Amino acid sequence: MDHSKAPVLEALAAYHRRGDVPFTPPGHKQGRGADPRAREVLGDAVYRSDVLAISGLDDRRSTHGILAEAQKLMADAVHADHTFFSTCGSSLSVKSAMLSVAGPGEKLLVGRDAHKSVVSGLILSGVRPIWVEPQWDPELSLAHPPSAESFARRFEEHPDARGALVTSPTPYGTCANLAAIAEVCHRHGKPLIVDEAWGAHLPFHPDLPAWAMDAGADVCVTSVHKMGAGLEQGSVFHLQGDLVDPHVLSAREDLLGTTSPSVLIYAGLDGWRRQMVEHGEQLLGDALKLAGRVREAVEGIPGMHVNGDEFVGPDRAFDRDPLQVIIDIAGMDGVSGYRAADWVREHHHVNLHLSDHRRISAQLTFADDDATADALLAALQDVADHADELRGAPPTLVPAPEDLRLELVVLPRDAFFGPAEQVPLDEADGRVAAEMLTPYPPGIPAAMPGERLTRPVLDYLRTGVEAGMVVPDAADTDLTSVRVLIED
Repeated sequence: MDHSKAPVLEALAAYHRRGDVPFTPPGHKQGRGADPRAREVLGDAVYRSDVLAISGLDDRRSTHGILAEAQKLMADAVHADHTFFSTCGSSLSVKSAMLSVAGPGEKLLVGRDAHKSVVSGLILSGVRPIWVEPQWDPELSLAHPPSAESFARRFEEHPDARGALVTSPTPYGTCANLAAIAEVCHRHGKPLIVDEAWGAHLPFHPDLPAWAMDAGADVCVTSVHKMGAGLEQGSVFHLQGDLVDPHVLSAREDLLGTTSPSVLIYAGLDGWRRQMVEHGEQLLGDALKLAGRVREAVEGIPGMHVNGDEFVGPDRAFDRDPLQVIIDIAGMDGVSGYRAADWVREHHHVNLHLSDHRRISAQLTFADDDATADALLAALQDVADHADELRGAPPTLVPAPEDLRLELVVLPRDAFFGPAEQVPLDEADGRVAAEMLTPYPPGIPAAMPGERLTRPVLDYLRTGVEAGMVVPDAADTDLTSVRVLIED
């Protein structure tokens, strides 16, 4: 296919040249009705290109097939059979993928390190999750993706499971052995869904981890806005093989998606695909070199260590993405990742990717350069220089792996929509959660609706919030109380 083309961008340029006069939404009419104060901040170009996809970019019958052609080009670029664009982020795309494989009451094998968007899909659909345990590093208090052997065991125990879902890469950049997991699924005649939200860049450089379609996955979901150059909410999901019907996948997306998709987001996806096909390997090669320089420099900062090889190996991850620079600051004796992240934002206007009780991270992409890398390194050095001021954060009581595993006793949907009450945190031990309790980022629920709460997990969340953890989806974000199911 001709990847010098960008159908959405070209159609948008043609729309501008024609000077179309819309009597349709959006009501700002290409910015003419927008508040000048908003236009000053957002820019006229945003409003000018915010047009309808149908009866705007294309006619009411989509005669020109603009979006369809852009999706075919994207599929060709990443070796998929079919690609679907989403303007609702991968949070919607992963739900569409799940619902194309399993329905209400049916089983789906799911890595327990799944993002809250997956749990939301379980709540909405009534799918019964069969949890597959991650590979836990007790020394570093970090979960890596489940192994292929773990998926194989769960299929043996639940041969009626409709398929499997794994998250790879994780927000910490660690990757599963997707080829081995796909082989396990296909041996049972079941599809593999990969939540690859953090892996948009993977197909475009040989030194990056293998990506889902090349590894044999059936459906994969990718957030182009995360590690690519798409606009926020720009997501795609890809399909190959015959285990998932593309018409079913399209129908599930239509069920959940918006009827007012943003052409701006479509255009960002289209332009990024062309950029990657034409220049991706060079751009990502430069980014990898820059990441190497950053890693080496961070290692020279007192109290900081960049995680790398210790993430990969037996009972750990299969691979890792070197563009996620994960910095362990346990050597700074009492400085939490939460305080460090807040310090660099307040004093250097540098926003880090994620933080936890002992780590901070910086996500590098091909958009970074020496100037942004130097700003990051200066901020990190300043953290080390002010470590005495940053010490003294309350400790976070991270449970042992076996204490983090909560028993699912009620379907997530039934617990979420069932009768519930708010009880003091100290009285929630033994009760069934009726809400998600999710440290964010990275957005992996510590407890979800239907799981029976335990004292170690409640203490982890309580002490985490006291130390600076954010749990935004709780009804009481201070976690002095928890929403629990009223059981018969």
